[in-house]
Amino acid sequence: MPQRIAIVTGAARGIGAGTAKRLAADGFAVAVLDLNEADGAETVAEIEKAGGKAIAVGADVSNAEQVAAAVDKVVAELGEPTVLVNNAGVTRDNLIFKMSENDWDTVINVHLRGAFLMTRATQKYMVAAKWGRIVNLSSTSAVGNRGQVNYSAAKAGMQGFTKTLAIELGKYGVTANAIAPGFIVTDMTAATAARLGVSFEDFQAGAATQIPVQRVGKPEDIAQAVSFFVSDASGFVSGQVLYVAGGPVS
Repeated sequence: MPQRIAIVTGAARGIGAGTAKRLAADGFAVAVLDLNEADGAETVAEIEKAGGKAIAVGADVSNAEQVAAAVDKVVAELGEPTVLVNNAGVTRDNLIFKMSENDWDTVINVHLRGAFLMTRATQKYMVAAKWGRIVNLSSTSAVGNRGQVNYSAAKAGMQGFTKTLAIELGKYGVTANAIAPGFIVTDMTAATAARLGVSFEDFQAGAATQIPVQRVGKPEDIAQAVSFFVSDASGFVSGQVLYVAGGPVS
């Protein structure tokens, strides 16, 4: 069977980088997509050092022209993608009475518009292959989180987006699932700690006490879930939201 091609957005660091490395280890050729192509160089280097195949691709996922150009580059340099992980994301946290329109638009555009544009641009290759896997990153914030009305709305939207993709694309052999991480150690959670004025170590320790398994998550925890969703083993699992949070989420 020819090597399958995967695109992971926001793959320069954090969950995206961990996922890209895991998919490369699973045998996929991986397009490491991030805002600037140079940002993906380190992830690509680590994949290649481990014997995998990857390229770095730069694009603003909320820009339709850049998305089209990025997908064209992937097709030209790696091949037609049949796996898409919509991971790219940003935060612009604030209470609603202090939140600017730009903070709202930026978060909604990167998460929701970005996932829409990337999925629209790649689904034709999955349909043609009669096989495809789409994994969208949601969050436990989808059920509500103080100071994140924009992020919560975007991450809840990712779940409805995922379920509808599953309905529309299922007959073509394409599945769509969402993963909703809890507390994961990334630059994003480090930034939250800084915003709150606490050390990242104390922030992690405090979070761990609230998690039933008594630890915070790592990017690898999410990457393992993605690995299952993009495998042949998950062909009868679609339209689902998996909370990877060390305990139940309500």
